[in-house]
Amino acid sequence: MEPGPKGVLTVSSPSSSSSPSRRGVRGVLFPLMVMASACQALGASPPAPPPAATPAAAPVIPSVTVPSPGSLAPLVEAVKGAVVNVEVQARAPVAATRGMRGLPPGWAERFGFPDMPQGDGRGPVQQGQGSGFIIDAKGLVLTNNHVVENAERVRVKLDDGRAFDAQVLGRDPLTDVAVLQLQNAPKDLPHVALGNSDAVRVGDFVLAIGNPFGLASSVSSGILSARARDIHAGPYDDFLQTDAAINPGNSGGPLFNLKGEVIGMNTAIVREATGIGFAVPSNLIQSLLPRLEKDGVVRRGWLGLAAQDLTPDLAKALGLEVDKGAIIADLNDGGPGARAGLQDNDVITRVDDTPIVSAGSLTRTVGLLRPDSRVSVQVLRDGKPLALQVTLGTRPAQRGEPELPTREEESAPAKGRLGMRLADDPQGVRVVRVEPGSPAEQAELPPGSLLRQVGDQKVANAQEAAEALRSARPGSMLLLRIQPPGSDVTLLRALPVPS
Repeated sequence: MEPGPKGVLTVSSPSSSSSPSRRGVRGVLFPLMVMASACQALGASPPAPPPAATPAAAPVIPSVTVPSPGSLAPLVEAVKGAVVNVEVQARAPVAATRGMRGLPPGWAERFGFPDMPQGDGRGPVQQGQGSGFIIDAKGLVLTNNHVVENAERVRVKLDDGRAFDAQVLGRDPLTDVAVLQLQNAPKDLPHVALGNSDAVRVGDFVLAIGNPFGLASSVSSGILSARARDIHAGPYDDFLQTDAAINPGNSGGPLFNLKGEVIGMNTAIVREATGIGFAVPSNLIQSLLPRLEKDGVVRRGWLGLAAQDLTPDLAKALGLEVDKGAIIADLNDGGPGARAGLQDNDVITRVDDTPIVSAGSLTRTVGLLRPDSRVSVQVLRDGKPLALQVTLGTRPAQRGEPELPTREEESAPAKGRLGMRLADDPQGVRVVRVEPGSPAEQAELPPGSLLRQVGDQKVANAQEAAEALRSARPGSMLLLRIQPPGSDVTLLRALPVPS
């Protein structure tokens, strides 16, 4: 890792002069060149054939002049005083876990989350560290939740050498954001502003400052590589991706635009790759900040339903012409959505003024709203638009899923052309086998699922289900309602029926 900013590749105009102190590539104009051939006749020549039609010339790509940011030193000098080192003491259990709660096995290691002390706190005292940044003159500091979770003591060191104890005001594990307040600190501390992360474009230059491996005030630069990345760390994933160097210890540090505004908080990396880092967008942080300061936690709005992406196959099975939205697969009895009149198979397309393009966007949109908020939910029901007013509930705590039960009985009627085997079960109709390469596998029907509905028909036993499947029209998409193994919600699947 370089101690200073990486070189920035710039493209200058052809007329600008080169300097040995600046890495540059001159702008190059590639003109369209048309070549023609001619034949010289010897002696008498026959009449020339009519000229062939000349193909339309491809448009000339104009040269582009990209302004060079020049040296990043003035920007670094202006903002680095607000970047801090966060030192943590925590009493860990015998076995520590990594990073954000609820990560699938191996994901914490892959995405570079550090060891996190969690559990009953009877283990030895451990020390950890990360980065953070001051956002007001009175000492309000932002960092990652996984840096300070279960901390017994937090100490913050400034770039100028001063150090202060800090109180954890609030934490949100689902977005990995935490807010600290420096204790007994002066009221004129250097600080930086949160910018608009929606305004930064892919390809814009960004700057990361932090304390990787305890190396204070390390600076790296790069570009914004992508937006809205879901790394499966939680239901509200919406990360910015950058190629600026981010290493262990950078967690919680700021990602700046060239105006010196914070547009993200560095959170994770892909360990087996180079130049892939992720940051929590500043706009998400701003939406959570008032609640974290006041309440210490984020209480989220809740519709009381399970939704999934509307795929082209599901749209075809439902006879819809749209292919974006969140389709309701299951409703909680007596939940906010059910009370407001939402129904299974409704396709949610908008919440207030926010378009809904997937189940993930629905979760994020509703999760940023406060409980008891009244919102307009626009849906498609049987292809017709409908708007419903919903008063949101409070999102309950996440629950773990039980393990898949072991089932050995296979006394089920088989449905050869669809590639699944069914069995009667005390809970209903169990899918006990899915043939590789079959329509059932193509529909992503997991073995162990309960089959609740075939088309418009609810099924109570394997015989009913087999008859409903046999009556499906060849060449159609058949809508199935299933309950995946280990889950208490139902999902929709589109089953292609062979011709």
